[in-house]
Amino acid sequence: MEQRFNKALAAIKDGAAVSLKAVKADVAELSKYYGSDLWKQDLAADEAGILPSDLKRGVLSEDGLWNLLSDYREIQNKNA
Repeated sequence: MEQRFNKALAAIKDGAAVSLKAVKADVAELSKYYGSDLWKQDLAADEAGILPSDLKRGVLSEDGLWNLLSDYREIQNKNA
């Protein structure tokens, strides 16, 4: 999921329609993951210190993931 998050974040920063189209499936998977039981379990494990300290945590940041999904939808609505 972290790879999907990073790929989608880069596409949003790029802002090009081609880049955004290329991450549509990634954003859909991230959207399903966010708020799911799996995400909640991953977040709880992170907060409990169970996950490795060198693990990237963008996808486990509630604000980071929420902002990514919101930014993607906003760009999509502008381009519609």
